[in-house]
Amino acid sequence: MTNTEKPKQPKSLLRKISLMFFIYTVIVLLVTGVSTYVSQLNIYRQQCEKDIRNIGQYLSTLMADDGEDFKTYQQYYMDHCNEVNIPYDFDEYQTALDHFWELYEKEYPGQAFGVDVKFKDLSPEVKEAYFIYFHEYWLLAFEKAREAFNIPYSYYLVMKPDNYDVVYMIDGERTEKIVNNNSYLYLGDEYYNDPEKYKILWDTWFTGQTQNGFMEFDNFWGHTYAYYTPLVIDGETMGIVATEIDVATVNHEILMNTLRQLLSIMAIICCGNILIMLAIYHLFLKKTKALEREVRRYSEEKDVMIAAQIENDFAGNDEISSLGHQFASMILEIDTHIKNLIQTSKKLEDTRQKANAMNELANKDALTGIRNKNAYDKEVSVIEQEMVHGKSEFGVAMVDMNFLKRINDTYGHDKGNLAIQKLCKLVCDTFAHSPVFRIGGDEFVVLLKGNDYQKISELAASFNQVVENPDPSKEEWECPGAALGYALYDSSIDNNFASVFKRADQAMFEKKREMKALRED
Repeated sequence: MTNTEKPKQPKSLLRKISLMFFIYTVIVLLVTGVSTYVSQLNIYRQQCEKDIRNIGQYLSTLMADDGEDFKTYQQYYMDHCNEVNIPYDFDEYQTALDHFWELYEKEYPGQAFGVDVKFKDLSPEVKEAYFIYFHEYWLLAFEKAREAFNIPYSYYLVMKPDNYDVVYMIDGERTEKIVNNNSYLYLGDEYYNDPEKYKILWDTWFTGQTQNGFMEFDNFWGHTYAYYTPLVIDGETMGIVATEIDVATVNHEILMNTLRQLLSIMAIICCGNILIMLAIYHLFLKKTKALEREVRRYSEEKDVMIAAQIENDFAGNDEISSLGHQFASMILEIDTHIKNLIQTSKKLEDTRQKANAMNELANKDALTGIRNKNAYDKEVSVIEQEMVHGKSEFGVAMVDMNFLKRINDTYGHDKGNLAIQKLCKLVCDTFAHSPVFRIGGDEFVVLLKGNDYQKISELAASFNQVVENPDPSKEEWECPGAALGYALYDSSIDNNFASVFKRADQAMFEKKREMKALRED
């Protein structure tokens, strides 16, 4: 073999090793990429369902809080939607509300709406003004929810099961109609929805319960997931709250994230492959022992200064010298990598702590700081388990604020929020030894325990004394009224927790009626 042929052998070997590791890298990247993309898509699909379910439940809860007022509004809509002209480009409802009160006070001076004069007794003009205010209020509520939660479309459907038509009563995407060169909202948009194609929608209506899963659409808003939440008021299913979320943009982002991850993995694998090939390459060089000695010394001492020693020992332009320099660089990179790993570990620990903090927030009501409906459900599950094992000394107290909507309409939602906070503080101060939960907009539940359970009668009387005798010098929102009802577990009549809750809820409503009767007297 001539001297000119000698370099060919190591080059050929390196080419073969390089090809082997290239094939390995491609296979790893393909498997990792596909599994990562599919996994993230599944996670995102679950998150989409959870997010739009929460949005639908939020809107449904707001609507259900209006009770009979919303029923009246819906009935008027279905009877008169084609007769009413609502300005197309309104961006607030206060003007419509002021107009309603102006007409009302003109026709019914000194008479309280809802008490002295019912909606059915109003003149057609005043009814229409009230309807316009109510529709603007709810349309803006849907639009603001759409903006706040960054969803492309939200709407409220009134179902017609006789012919499988649906009416878009509150449409988050406004439709314009022109009357006498004036721009108004188009109301009463109605479409046929095939029960086979829209099975989840009709199952939601007929059962009055949300269904697992959601429908997928390719429409004007892109590729979307639609989720349906029934609106149930006083046990009657009124309609369906629908929310849609765009997935095409996020799918693209998931793909880009996957590619970025693959690039990072590829860089790491390539670096690893280079190091392995260098190790193999060393076996064919004369200075293997010297290099091995330095490697062993570094592995034992973990001293980064060995890199400088290698630099001095392997001076020259041949392959071994070059390899020595490469290994010295590797030592420095490993040291840097270890430092980076330490920093990464610290970041991961910080992330874990933040995740724990977020989990705590998931059980806390953002407005009042007390535990929320999610925490309440968990506590109820614990109590039900204790009931199975014979631990049954507990009670339930229900507290419901009076006139929250009136406070919101009169003073603004910020004062309504302050009223909720003040009532929350009163409930927590009264029942200092029991967990308090906010389970709705103006509803609180106390799970009576210990001293509060023993002295519930005294505590309830103290609470009623405060809410029934407000300071006349303060505004209504500073001394919010509320009705309280409670029930204690009785094994002779209660088979489960729900039975105790129902009796407490009934007691609260009885108290509310009693308070209303006193006001009317």
